[in-house]
Amino acid sequence: MIKFVSLSTMKKQHRFFSMPALLLPALLLVVLLVSGCSRDEDPAPAPKADGPPEVGVITLKSQRITFDTELPGRTVSPLIAEIRPQVNGIVQKQLFTEGSMVKAGQVLYQLDPAVYEAEYAAARASVRKAASTLANAQTVAKRNRSLVRIDAISEQINEASQADAQQAAADLAVARAQEQRAKINLDYTRIVSPIDGWIELSNVTPGALVTANQTTALTTVQQLDPVYIHVSQSSAEILQLKEDIQAGRLQATSENDAVIRIRLENGLMYSHTGRLTFSGVTVNASTGSITLRAQVPNPDRILMPGMYVRAVLQNNTGDQSVLVPQQAVTRRPDASTVALVVDAENKVQERSVVVGRAIGDNWQVLDGLAAGERVLLTGSQRVRPGVLVRPVETTRQSG
Repeated sequence: MIKFVSLSTMKKQHRFFSMPALLLPALLLVVLLVSGCSRDEDPAPAPKADGPPEVGVITLKSQRITFDTELPGRTVSPLIAEIRPQVNGIVQKQLFTEGSMVKAGQVLYQLDPAVYEAEYAAARASVRKAASTLANAQTVAKRNRSLVRIDAISEQINEASQADAQQAAADLAVARAQEQRAKINLDYTRIVSPIDGWIELSNVTPGALVTANQTTALTTVQQLDPVYIHVSQSSAEILQLKEDIQAGRLQATSENDAVIRIRLENGLMYSHTGRLTFSGVTVNASTGSITLRAQVPNPDRILMPGMYVRAVLQNNTGDQSVLVPQQAVTRRPDASTVALVVDAENKVQERSVVVGRAIGDNWQVLDGLAAGERVLLTGSQRVRPGVLVRPVETTRQSG
């Protein structure tokens, strides 16, 4: 069956569907507002705070503080011998292995000895000639001394013979000195090591001409066990150290306790410890520092002269020293430092403190805080001085 729709009805439907599209969101908004009004109009009440705010505190304790001071330094050989010739000559032989251990008196180089052997032989002959002349002069002098007693010769002849004997004795002494000098020069053709130590590379080879006391060393011998460590400490640090000792903030170590440890260039600690053996008495005008010397065993030759190291000195304070965590201390714009303390009534107080050196993540307390006091560590953002709090002890390791 076909149903006919009137023209007027079609016009009404067309007007309904041609409403502006913007009316639809508006209708949805009205529906949401009406549905929202059906709910409870009052929001849920906020939870109320239950008592004073909770904060974390740490109770300060008396303790002995041990800390390290690192100083830059260089390794130095305690004995260094630069080998130089004392006579002129041609190097015939090199009698050592480079980089090896040599002993005092060991021959290192042999120079051509021919010229010095000839000079020594001539000096020995001169000694024999002078000795013969002296013997003859002494015989004549002895005879004339007897003859002058019986007036067989004049006094003048006797005195001349006595003078000739004395002159011959002097000539013999000169000849012997020349013989000794020639022998020394001959011995100098054998260049020996004056000390025990490790020998460096040779700067000459056989066939080279060397001269007495030349500026260039033939080689160098150094002692490597033990070695010295020369470290520098500023005069300001020395003064602060003395002030801390006098004030009781540090304990002075005895001479036997002046132990030093060595940190190598690769950051590792050296296996042997040394001892301080010298402290300079003059401040370097250009650097403002004082030189300290430590002696360190070096049986394995790990430390080499000229190596850069860091010397670690260990210091300690008295048993009544106090540490405070760095996070509990606030530094103001005027450079003063304060900390929040919880008193016996659990109220927050602001306390001015004086801190010293940093030890780990703590400050050494010099003034303002004492052992047994509770310092606020966490929760400081929620409180202010005078507020009642609920302190909770916080476990924390000392640095």
